[in-house]
Amino acid sequence: MIGGLVQFAYLIATALFVFALHWMNAPATARRAVYAGVAGMVLAIVATWAQPEVVHHLWIVVPLLAGFAVGVPLSRVPLTAVPQRTALSHAFGGLAAGLVGTAKYYLWFGEEAAQLTEFRTVAIIAEVLLGFLTFTGSLMAAGKLQEVKWIPQRPVTYPLQNVTNIALLLLALGLGTAVVLDPTAPWAPVAFALIIVLALTFGVLLIIPIGGADMPTVIAILNSYAGLAAVAMGFVLDNKLLITAGALDGSSGLILAVIMCRAMNRSFTNVLFGAFGQVQQAKMGGEDKVYKPETIEGGAQVLEQASLVVIVPGYGMAVAQAQHKVRELYDQLKKRGVTVKFAIHPVAGRMPGHMNVLLAEADIPYTDLVEMDEINPDMPQVDVALVVGANDVVNPAARTDKSSPIFGMPIIEADRARTVFAIKRSKNPGFAGIDNELYFSDRTWMLFGDAKHVIGELVKQLSGGSGTH
Repeated sequence: MIGGLVQFAYLIATALFVFALHWMNAPATARRAVYAGVAGMVLAIVATWAQPEVVHHLWIVVPLLAGFAVGVPLSRVPLTAVPQRTALSHAFGGLAAGLVGTAKYYLWFGEEAAQLTEFRTVAIIAEVLLGFLTFTGSLMAAGKLQEVKWIPQRPVTYPLQNVTNIALLLLALGLGTAVVLDPTAPWAPVAFALIIVLALTFGVLLIIPIGGADMPTVIAILNSYAGLAAVAMGFVLDNKLLITAGALDGSSGLILAVIMCRAMNRSFTNVLFGAFGQVQQAKMGGEDKVYKPETIEGGAQVLEQASLVVIVPGYGMAVAQAQHKVRELYDQLKKRGVTVKFAIHPVAGRMPGHMNVLLAEADIPYTDLVEMDEINPDMPQVDVALVVGANDVVNPAARTDKSSPIFGMPIIEADRARTVFAIKRSKNPGFAGIDNELYFSDRTWMLFGDAKHVIGELVKQLSGGSGTH
């Protein structure tokens, strides 16, 4: 009776997970998706806990309390830190899978050797490899995104790096094969321990040659690894919900990584082995290019005379928490009869949907958020393109400079607008480590400063004026 109810609960939880992923497709249903995911996980935990074979309840209560103690503070990080917080979640998931696989192997090796069938041993090896490399890889990715001092954000490369990494992986796979063929041999526990060490090492070495600009994509790939580790854990524990939930997690992470790679015109191979993100300074004629600064007053005058303004948000808006000031600017321009649209690049910020969430937080209507492919044909008719903290996603070098690392990457074609105002904190290159050709265009004028402050000053100028468009 209990077993049937548990399986039914698992079925409902799986359905809730599927609906959660489906509802995440649109901002209007995203909140419902979160509730569905939480409900599915609570149901899964309660159903598992209710099984008669679970007798040591203290071992469940204590980890639950520890999880709440860590999880609640992590849920309150600013939106700009969500990618690294997500990486930490993957790290915890990978560590859990790796520890479960390790515990099961050594428990069965010592007491129930008959349980170590060839299939289960394969699942355990996969679980441990994927779990532990996800653990250290995710920690490294989070450190790069958080700009931890002792973790370099730029790619770290050395001779024969890829050869070394592949050799370590092949060695781990070779040891794993040996353990599968004879899981109860006297030397097998030592070989298993070496597999753990190699997986932990491989996770670090896999991430250090990848630049910070590619970390969001890497996090999506690590998400896929964590999901696959959960699938393997489901087979080890004979738990159908773990298998289905892990498959959903793994496939969604892979799909997200594919979307991000397409948005950057990159391949998985290029992301993982391309050492993308080395700083490159733009030059012309052997001399540094020159920015053209504009005053707040001048910028406000041009904006209030415009008919169509397109705002291109980027990571700088997120860092400055400027979305509410952007909403005030939006309101001021709308009062003057100016049409205002927001051009959203798929990888603006550090995760897909980053800008959508920020603008939704400021109650910007969804109807005024336009995807890159839809807005680009209209850019030549745009009077003013206001670039708020975006850099690489509006860089014309992606379209014109074959020597550029981002050549071929689809961009928002802000350079085709009649006038461009670019708000930027400094003259430093963007996240990809290259200068932006847009900032040196004859049509571009720079508004240097914190995005929240600059837009606030523009709002003051506009609100101090009178009359309508």
